[in-house]
Amino acid sequence: MSVLIVIPARYASTRYPGKPLVPLTGATGVAQSLIERSWRAAMAVSGIDRVVVATDDVRIKDAAQAFGAEVVMTSESCANGTERCAEAHASLGGGYDIVVNLQGDAPLTPAWFVESLVAGLRAAPKAEIATPVLRCDGATLTGLLDDRKAGRVGGTTAVFGAAHQALYFSKEVIPYTNAAYGRDDDTPVFHHVGVYAYRPEALGAYTSWTTGPLEQLEGLEQLRFLENGRQVLCVEVDARGRQFWELNNPEDVPKLETMMAQMGLE
Repeated sequence: MSVLIVIPARYASTRYPGKPLVPLTGATGVAQSLIERSWRAAMAVSGIDRVVVATDDVRIKDAAQAFGAEVVMTSESCANGTERCAEAHASLGGGYDIVVNLQGDAPLTPAWFVESLVAGLRAAPKAEIATPVLRCDGATLTGLLDDRKAGRVGGTTAVFGAAHQALYFSKEVIPYTNAAYGRDDDTPVFHHVGVYAYRPEALGAYTSWTTGPLEQLEGLEQLRFLENGRQVLCVEVDARGRQFWELNNPEDVPKLETMMAQMGLE
């Protein structure tokens, strides 16, 4: 099955304008932009046929082409990364069996997260979309809760059923738990990793649906699939000792740089 990775990137982010071009300094002191680090993460995934950056901004296009990425220009009307992936796939002529949306704000995404995601979708013929979830340890859960107390969105959480079918995604920390957890303890909360694998039919249908109330309230594009009765598979992934965080706010830059230094990532 042929697999295309699309990295959607827009300059005009409401929370963090220009985010794709923000420099992140790694363990060796070398700074690379967020979009370059995300592209390098995509290129490290095995079993992938093609990787493209999808953007509507010439500044991102120029920066991406300068470090060797293939770029697909998309329209400014794309409301989110899924719509941008759908447009990019169509402009490339379609034909891929699986389209992966590796969002450009998650440069610490390990290759095996995407590999597990693609394998999970291949093994679940009834699922139309798949997305990874990572069980939070006590330290990660504390970070999510602290962000919410400070009025920041620090990440998205997911709840799913016995067959790992998604029930809901939220920027709030769900499910609720009042238990105390040590830094390394497993918790019942799952951090949603911002990566998606779509079957082309579901991806194509997505753009024909109107934005539903839940997607509007949460600002989470994957809720459109749930609101339209499509089955979303949550694939639990193993961190293997790697730290993971997304760049959502300016305050996340030093957090990501500290993580890269601790993990020895260039």
